[in-house]
Amino acid sequence: MSSSAVEAEAPDLVCELDNVQGIVDALTSVRWKRHQDAVVELSEHGIVIIVEEISCLQAKVYLQRELFVRYEYGAQGRPRFGVSLGLFVDCLKIFSVPGRSNILEIQYPGPDMQLLLKTRIPETVSWDYSFEPAGSIPLSFTVKSAALKEAIDDLEWPGSSIQISLQPDPPSVTLRGEGHGDLQIDFSYYANSDLLTAFSCDRQISHSYKYKFLRATTSNIPGSVIKDNRGSKLTIGRGGMLKVQHLVSVSKPSVPHTHVDSAGYQQPSRIAYIEFFVKPEVEDDTGNDS
Repeated sequence: MSSSAVEAEAPDLVCELDNVQGIVDALTSVRWKRHQDAVVELSEHGIVIIVEEISCLQAKVYLQRELFVRYEYGAQGRPRFGVSLGLFVDCLKIFSVPGRSNILEIQYPGPDMQLLLKTRIPETVSWDYSFEPAGSIPLSFTVKSAALKEAIDDLEWPGSSIQISLQPDPPSVTLRGEGHGDLQIDFSYYANSDLLTAFSCDRQISHSYKYKFLRATTSNIPGSVIKDNRGSKLTIGRGGMLKVQHLVSVSKPSVPHTHVDSAGYQQPSRIAYIEFFVKPEVEDDTGNDS
C-alpha cells in the first residue's frame, strides 16, 4: 500500500466534547500518583480509560458516546493505546476555560499514530490599539524596571486609578493614586537620573488609567527580569493611549557574555521586546493635554 493511500485512510475515531472540565475531573479522580500511565480503549460505544497497579488496583473511566456532541467511529474491533495520564490531563486542562464552553476535537490516530487534540479559538473583535504619537516630540520616559514595578505596587488600592503626569520644567514624572488620599510617587530627571534614565516632554500632560490594567503591565514580570533591571519605557500617545515597553534578555545563562558589546549592552538578537497598550479612563472636558 502506498504512503499516500495510508494518509488517505480515515482515522479510527473523531469525536467532539463541549465539557472538557468534566472529563478533567473524571480523569483526575483516578490519578493516584504523579507519574501514571493509562490504557485508552476505543469502541463504537465510547472510550474507556484504564489505570492500574499490576495485580493490586485497577480503575476505569467510562466515557459513553452520548457524552460527545460528535462521535464518528470507523475502526475494526477495539483499538488500544497507551498514554501518560498526567500529560493527558494537563493537555486537557489547557482547553478547559472556566465559565466558557469550548468544543474540543479528539482524533486517533494522527499521521504518526498520535492522539490529537484540537480546538477552535472563539472569534473575538479586538479594539483598535494603533498607537500614534501625541506630537512631533515624543512624550516618554524610561525608568528602571524594578523602580516602576515598586512604584505601581505601592499605589495599590482596590478599584482605584493611577494618574501619570509629565512636565518639562523641571523634567519629572508623577504617579498619583486617585481615590485614597494624596499618595504619589515622583521621579525627577535630575534628582533620580539613576532611576529615570531618559525623558522626553515638551508640554505638561496628564492621564488616568485603571490600576488593575496598569498593574498588569508589570505584575507578571519574572523576578529574574526585575533583578536584571533593564529600563522600561513608557510613552503617551494621541488620546492618552499608554505604551509600556520592556526588554527581556534571552541569552543563555551558561554564556553570559555572548553578544555583549564593549559598553555592556546585548545585541538586539538576544533581547525580546514586550509591549503593552493601556487605554486611558474617559475624561471630561477638563482633559489635561496642555
